[in-house]
Amino acid sequence: MLIASWNVNSIRARLEHVTRWLGAHNPDVLLLQELKAEEFPSALFEKLGYASAAVTQKSYNGVAVLSRRPLAVISTTLVGDEADSHARFLEVTVDHLRIANIYAPNGNPIGSDKFIYKLAWMDRLYEQMKIWLQSGIPTVVGGDFNVIPEDIDCHKPASWMHDALFQPEPRIRYRALLALGYTDAFRFLHPGQGGHFTYWDYFRNSFERNRGIRIDHFLLSPEATTRLEDCEIDKAARAMEKPSDHAPILVQIEA
Repeated sequence: MLIASWNVNSIRARLEHVTRWLGAHNPDVLLLQELKAEEFPSALFEKLGYASAAVTQKSYNGVAVLSRRPLAVISTTLVGDEADSHARFLEVTVDHLRIANIYAPNGNPIGSDKFIYKLAWMDRLYEQMKIWLQSGIPTVVGGDFNVIPEDIDCHKPASWMHDALFQPEPRIRYRALLALGYTDAFRFLHPGQGGHFTYWDYFRNSFERNRGIRIDHFLLSPEATTRLEDCEIDKAARAMEKPSDHAPILVQIEA
């Protein structure tokens, strides 16, 4: 099963990009983040052979799952705060595989309420992922985590020292997810390899100079890790005309 994740930075602005990319890569499942729209074009994707589910929010956030196979929505709410109105979480099942799509808070500026919310949200994600482990169901958690896990995951650590994505607190929380027993699919298959990023700023020729960061991840439960076959970043998608600032990341799971 080929599962992809892509922060599209506005589904309306990038709709043609997504449809073209689907036609070229034919993933079984595509996770989308940062929809920035209250309405999701499910009918269009249905014509392309994809069922869909989405959690939307006007102008901000938003996540969706597209699937060529039957999918069932399990939850749209992360544990710990049912009053949270941010559209950042969607849990589904596809072929007895649990797939969670997340769009974690950015958290900037450091020390603000946004940073406090980021850390609290990651604490809730930890509790949710701990619960999933107890079920024994193969689980894939994908999306924009808004965390640079290690120094190797950015072009120049000094450039990110004052950014929320690089602070010790979120990085410690990310490592705590790994300590639970989850595997960072890309890093597992590409140990010690630098220069692999999923996000490049629109300014200062960041993409052309490969001045990026790796913040889009797939974390796999032990049951899913045993079925891991491949994980790659489609950097070419970032080179499209008027692209998202993120590139898709793809993981191949044995059926």
